[in-house]
Amino acid sequence: MIDFEDKREAALWHVINDDVMGGRSQGEIVFKNGLCVFSGDISLENNGGFSSVFKHIEPLSQKVDRLTIDVIGDGFTYQLRVITYVDGYRLAYKHNFATSPNKLERFVFLLKDFIPSFRGRVIDNAPKLRAENVQQIGLLVKNNTEGPFSLRLCKLDAQAMI
Repeated sequence: MIDFEDKREAALWHVINDDVMGGRSQGEIVFKNGLCVFSGDISLENNGGFSSVFKHIEPLSQKVDRLTIDVIGDGFTYQLRVITYVDGYRLAYKHNFATSPNKLERFVFLLKDFIPSFRGRVIDNAPKLRAENVQQIGLLVKNNTEGPFSLRLCKLDAQAMI
């Protein structure tokens, strides 16, 4: 689905940092050393503390039931996020994954395990996540400590149930 070894891939992603709410964190996605890298610096000033990137995607097949991501992490916990729209409102479904420093890891996420949220709050009565409704995919880092982060992205794939 997404090959992060393609140097053109980084240009297709958009950054949203906590400055949209007054924070001072900074993040970016760039192509470096043969991979796309989501990196930056988290600041807790002005109630900040997150950085995110997202990409618009073509609708997934309704048969898709899982997403797989291969990354080289830094020891922080990240969120894989998929975005849908419900009655015109943007709704994120998130799944956390904790990385190990400098280790290539594969994470497999079942769509049924994603948690619906809006601006950080869990939405209990949200509709079930359906693959064909996903319009964006993204990553978010939200640390309760200040400092740099770096997630090297290798591959992200959507897989259908067998």
